[in-house]
This record gives sequence, structure tokens and C-alpha cells, in this order.
Amino acid sequence: MTQITLDIPGEAVPSQYSSPELLTQGIRLAAAIYWYARGEISQGKAAQLAGLNRKEFLEVLEREKVDVFLVDFDDLKQELARG
Repeated sequence: MTQITLDIPGEAVPSQYSSPELLTQGIRLAAAIYWYARGEISQGKAAQLAGLNRKEFLEVLEREKVDVFLVDFDDLKQELARG
């Protein structure tokens, strides 16, 4: 397990993160969504990072309006060209 420590100015923390635990969960979820949306990690790894099961993570993606299935259009074009 990797452990990190962050120093975050209190005024930079949104009010809904009223405890260090809630802030930690929010940061983990934000990182999971960001890295998943960029194609850097799989749905399963993102769910694990967020501390959720895969179904819960998919529900979060829907709520946050993030595409559940990522498509690389260059890859798709190559696949279509192959027939």
C-alpha cells in the first residue's frame, strides 16, 4: 500500500469535507474518476482506489456525467478498417 501526506490549506477545502476522513474519501474518488476518464486505470482499479465496488463506481460515473465506456476513436477507426 502507498501512503501519502498532503498539506492542504483549510480555506481551500470545500465545506462538505468537514473531517479528514471525508476529505480523504473525496480526494480518492476525484483521483479515481480523473484517472479512469483519462484511460490511465481500469474501472476495477478506479473502483478499488475510490473504496467502492464496481457497481457503486459506475453509479458515481453516471451521477458525475462521466462516460462509462471509453472509446479511443483512432483504435475504433483501425478496427473498422480491418472489417
